[in-house]
Amino acid sequence: MIKLHYFEHSRAHRVLWFLEELGVPYQVARHYRDPKSKLAPAEAKNIHPLGKFPMLEDEGHTMAESAVILEYLARTYGEPYWVISPGETDYWNFQYWMHYAEGSLMPPLIIKLVFSMLKAEAVPAFIRPLSRRIAQHVDKVFTDPQIKTHFRFVEQCLEEREWFAGKRMTICDIQMQFPMEAAIARRTIRASDYPAIKAYVEKNQKRPAYERALAIAKNYDFGPI
Repeated sequence: MIKLHYFEHSRAHRVLWFLEELGVPYQVARHYRDPKSKLAPAEAKNIHPLGKFPMLEDEGHTMAESAVILEYLARTYGEPYWVISPGETDYWNFQYWMHYAEGSLMPPLIIKLVFSMLKAEAVPAFIRPLSRRIAQHVDKVFTDPQIKTHFRFVEQCLEEREWFAGKRMTICDIQMQFPMEAAIARRTIRASDYPAIKAYVEKNQKRPAYERALAIAKNYDFGPI
C-alpha cells in the first residue's frame, strides 16, 4: 500500500490532497517539526538520505520531491486525466508549471522567510539592530521585487486561463497551489492585490478532496483564506 510521510505545514499537503483526489488506498505516517529549530526531525534521514518531506513509499520505492511524487502517482494510478503526455498540445506548458512552482516561485518566498528570522526576538539583542537592517535591505533590493514580479506573472496567467496547463485541471495545478497558499497565509502578498490568484486558490480549496485532506491534516497552516 502507498505510504505517505506527511510533515505538518509543508509541501506534503500537496500529496495528501492528490491522494484524496485519486481515491486510492494509502497510509499516512505523521512527522512533526523539531520544537526548537522548527525543521524536520533527525530521524527523517532514516527514510531518505536528505530527510526532506514529502516522502512516499510504494512498491518497494522510496521517493521525495513533490513534483516527482505527484507525477508518479498520476501516471501510476490516475492517467490520463491528471497529466499531459508528450505529443499533446499543452505538454511543455504542463512541464513548465510543474517545475516553475519550486524552481522559480518558491525560492524568493523561502528567502523572505529565512531573512524574517533575522528580525525575530530570538536573535541576540546586541546584534538584532544590524540583523534587521540586513534583512530589510535584502527584502528591499531583491526579495520583494522578485516576489512582486513572479506573482504579477502568475496573476496574468490566471486572468487568461482557468487552469495552468490548459483546458483541464492537472497535477501542475496541485503543484502550484502551495506557494500561493503560503504567500497569502503568511501575508507575503495581499490577496486583494491578486484577485485571479485569490479566486483560483479558493476554487481549489472548495474541492471535496481538498476538504477531506484538510480534515485529515487537522492543523494545516495554509488552509482556506
